[in-house]
Amino acid sequence: MEVGIVGLQGTGKSTLFHALTEGAGGTTRGGGGAVAPNIGMARVPDPRLQAIAQFIKTKQIIPATLRLVDIPGFPTGGGAGAPPGGAFARQVLAHIREVDALCHVVRCFREDTGGTPVPLTPVPLTPGADIEAMEMEMIFADLAVAEPALDKASRGARAGEREQKARLSALEKTLPVLNEGRPIRSIMHTLSPDERAAVRGYGMITAKPVLYLANVGEGDVGSDGGRDARSPQSSAAQEVRRLAREAGGEAVDVCAKLEAELVELEPGDRQEMLTSLGLTEPALGVVARGLYKLLGLTSFYTAGDKEVRAWPIPHDALAPEAAGVIHSDIQRGFIRAECYHVNDLVELKTEKAIKDAGRMRSEGKGYAMQDGDVVYFLFNV
Repeated sequence: MEVGIVGLQGTGKSTLFHALTEGAGGTTRGGGGAVAPNIGMARVPDPRLQAIAQFIKTKQIIPATLRLVDIPGFPTGGGAGAPPGGAFARQVLAHIREVDALCHVVRCFREDTGGTPVPLTPVPLTPGADIEAMEMEMIFADLAVAEPALDKASRGARAGEREQKARLSALEKTLPVLNEGRPIRSIMHTLSPDERAAVRGYGMITAKPVLYLANVGEGDVGSDGGRDARSPQSSAAQEVRRLAREAGGEAVDVCAKLEAELVELEPGDRQEMLTSLGLTEPALGVVARGLYKLLGLTSFYTAGDKEVRAWPIPHDALAPEAAGVIHSDIQRGFIRAECYHVNDLVELKTEKAIKDAGRMRSEGKGYAMQDGDVVYFLFNV
């Protein structure tokens, strides 16, 4: 699954991508020409990995990762930011349509974020207008898909085609919402499973879940009442959080410039800098976990002397599906899963003690994996 990092031009998007991928850069997706996105992997910090490794000695610890797509910034000015005739904007929207979820970066800083000259007169911060501008472009893009699709779905539904009936029902419910200037995600929870599948089949951009990132300046980073907090004094970031709540979404404050500097430091220097700012961890952890949740993912673990590893799976994935994340052969030859929870290991210290206490479970093909399961799959191919 992929998360697209999106936003207007000049929001600090690429700086954030550099920080989230810990300076590893990325590969360019082919076929995009001048607007080809960069792709990179972000680790999902997970303290449970360290807890497991404390009791099961291992050679390496491997966290779960997220695939990030740094999509070029959307041109300001109603999509006319690059000639000819908004073609650049259309290419950007096409790339946004391909990802599974959105990380919308909103400019909440006044100072330079690296490489951009600071204007003599500070640029006014308009996070609400910026969010609306980006949202409206995505709504127009969805309308361009939905309106011509309605007639085809109507003809198919009259012919008795089940799939077309679901598409027609989905379009009849989503088109009025789009025409009101609202995103489809605001009503996704009201749609039937078939209707949601139809919406996804059309690749509707505004149906994708979104996490808003308020990119604040360095002066707005610090502690607030002893809590780990970012930009407690930034009115622009507060506005982003308010708008996210009203839209049924979530928002995280981050200083992309600071985070990009942190990833260049040695671990000891990095922690010293975080402590001086009143922060407990880089924003990478907060953002990555937020995106993980946004995608509807959870983690299970495998543990042995070679590695302790976190594996991402959808919520309520069945045991054979989880086995397939490791290797298709394990899923194909699945027999059962021997598992326990991380908390059992922390409490009882050894797997032997877990077995003696009767907490080692043997689960079959119908078992829905639980967040925090440590699993050994038995299979035969």
